[in-house]
Amino acid sequence: MEILLKILLVIFSIGLVAAVLLQEGKSAGLSGAISGGAEHLFGKSKARGMELVLQRVTVGLGAGFFILSIVVAIVVK
Repeated sequence: MEILLKILLVIFSIGLVAAVLLQEGKSAGLSGAISGGAEHLFGKSKARGMELVLQRVTVGLGAGFFILSIVVAIVVK
């Protein structure tokens, strides 16, 4: 059981890294760094298509990684 959980944790971590690296940058230069946070916070830019899929996959993999990390820590202890 412990080995299976550790293998799943490695798969989730690799998938999470890949999903984050596949996403494109939200800001372009210094002007994007200043206004990019406000646009993201208030939702002026809506994600569509592949961006939306990658965002949802990233959230799912992040939550799965977090939960699996806690489960593995409990099982190993």
